Parts: sequence; C-alpha cells; structure tokens
Amino acid sequence: MNHFATFGVACALFFAGMTALAQPPQHTKDSLDTIKKSVTEKKAVLIDVREQKEWDAGHLRDAKLLPLSMINGKDKKADFAKDLPKDQVIYLHCASGKRCVTAAEELQKLGYDARPLKQGYSELIKAGFAQAGK
Repeated sequence: MNHFATFGVACALFFAGMTALAQPPQHTKDSLDTIKKSVTEKKAVLIDVREQKEWDAGHLRDAKLLPLSMINGKDKKADFAKDLPKDQVIYLHCASGKRCVTAAEELQKLGYDARPLKQGYSELIKAGFAQAGK
C-alpha cells in the first residue's frame, strides 16, 4: 500500500472514531430489575433530571433530584455534581427518556458512569419503582 493510501485509511479511521465519540450516550441496556437491585443495595444512585415542579408533583422514593436546567446552567461549574458518587453507577430518568440522555452526556464528561433510562417516570412507577410517600 502506498503512503497516500495509508494516509487515507488513517484519516478515515480517525474521523470514524471522532464521530463515534461525538454521539450522545445511548439508553442503558441494564434491566429494570438490575437497576432496582443496584439502587436498593446502594451500588447505584437514581437521579431524576426533571424540573422541581415535576418532582413536587410526584417522584420515586429512592431518587435524588438534579434538574437538567441545573446541569446545563450557564455557570457550567461542576458544583452540581459534587455530591454524586464517582464509585457508583448513576442511573438518570426524566419524564420520557430524552432529557436524561443530555444529562448523562454532561456527567460522563465529568467522569461519572452515568446511564440514561429509556423509561420515563410514569413507566418506572408501572414497573414497580416505589413512589415517595407511598
């Protein structure tokens, strides 16, 4: 293979790698049973990235609130994540499985094992996740 062909192959591989890196996180493949068990055993944390008003209307018993607006705040200081454990999986949920992907991307940039859930709040309730106050 000549030098130009080798260079072309190297460039193609580089750009393919960059494209893969630029893709947002995918929804976790972890089962809901695995997630429930991990949260119960304190091996993982469940984070609700909905806004305060949504949280106040109802939330999961084992979840903590970290609104996407805070994660995406103009300050962009990592202070919002200071209480999150680096040594545990962080499962993120929202109302429909969309905002949590954006939140997971930001937390992954900070070195967290953040995994967005495809299931939204209502689906998690139907799947047996306990509501707070019930």
